[in-house]
Amino acid sequence: MSSVTQTAWTAPEHHLPETQTSHHPATSAPAVATWPRTSRLVDEQIVDIITSAIDGTNSVHARGLWRHLADSFEGGKRLRPQLVWTSYAAFGGTDEVRCSALGAAFELLHAALVIHDDVIDQDLTRRGRSNIAGIYGRGALERGLPEEEARHVGRSVAIVAGDMLLAAAFRAVRELNCPEPARRAIADLMDRAVADAAGGELEDILIAQDTSISLGDVLEMERQKTAVYSFAAPLAAGALLAGAPAASAAALELLGEKVGIAYQVIDDVLGTFGDPGQTGKSVTSDLRGGKMTALTALGKRDPQVSSRLHAAADSDDAVEALKAALHHAGADDSALALAHELVSEALQDAADAGLPAPLRTDLTRICNHVLHREN
Repeated sequence: MSSVTQTAWTAPEHHLPETQTSHHPATSAPAVATWPRTSRLVDEQIVDIITSAIDGTNSVHARGLWRHLADSFEGGKRLRPQLVWTSYAAFGGTDEVRCSALGAAFELLHAALVIHDDVIDQDLTRRGRSNIAGIYGRGALERGLPEEEARHVGRSVAIVAGDMLLAAAFRAVRELNCPEPARRAIADLMDRAVADAAGGELEDILIAQDTSISLGDVLEMERQKTAVYSFAAPLAAGALLAGAPAASAAALELLGEKVGIAYQVIDDVLGTFGDPGQTGKSVTSDLRGGKMTALTALGKRDPQVSSRLHAAADSDDAVEALKAALHHAGADDSALALAHELVSEALQDAADAGLPAPLRTDLTRICNHVLHREN
């Protein structure tokens, strides 16, 4: 596999004129919206939302679950709030509280979808520690339940937890302090993002082990499952919150899909050839589970790969043989080249759409992070 040097992306600070104001100014809003301050406010918003949920329920178990969910937010990259901020600030947005509220909504959405995805993938860890299903499954086991019943308890609680976070995400959007047209447009984006994520998840489940699936089918699945809610919607929503023209938001949505697909393609490579110490994820579960990814779709053109796809579930040796065949076929290099092509198209789209030059610079940084990340 080609060596990939990690390059962490840090959102740059926009230096806007002190006299510039938001399209929809709020009282006491700072003249410049900066990511470090907005990032802290995102975390504070999440804490406030969870605290409100704890205070608002009479269920002892619900309060306990919310506390575990609070712990699960520690250590996240906050990528989606950063994307919201990037487009919001680029179009003149200055109200950090407003921006952080929207960023928190997308972080809640991400957490919800990740929890449900872990249930589907039967994963019990996330970022190197027990996830919700793992915590509650282990607790049930310690209470004396048989192993399968304990796993069922863990999965069931995780499904409920994801639903709770989805509701919190939509509530956060509904309560945004912004003009009603912008709020409606952002809510529509969130609706479409969740619908696409669900459709993509369904495709991911049903195409597993189907070696007839084409690369195009896989990329469409990854567009729906990841790219829309992780990149397209946050970029477009941030622009809309700042009062950007609808055409600019639409352009960000389309190019965000390409960057998001590239992100997932890189994730596919890391899911097989990455360092588990860096990624916090297994490098065998995708292959063992028969997942069709961009990596396997590219590699299966080689008979040595296609003949080993179904056998990967049999043993660790079979997984290693498939990994070796994928590398020998150049599937990892082809996937990296595909990701580079996608981000190049996205950056060209940004130029063609006439997006502000500072925003195009920020998008270049984002794309560099996508291509060179190791976790």
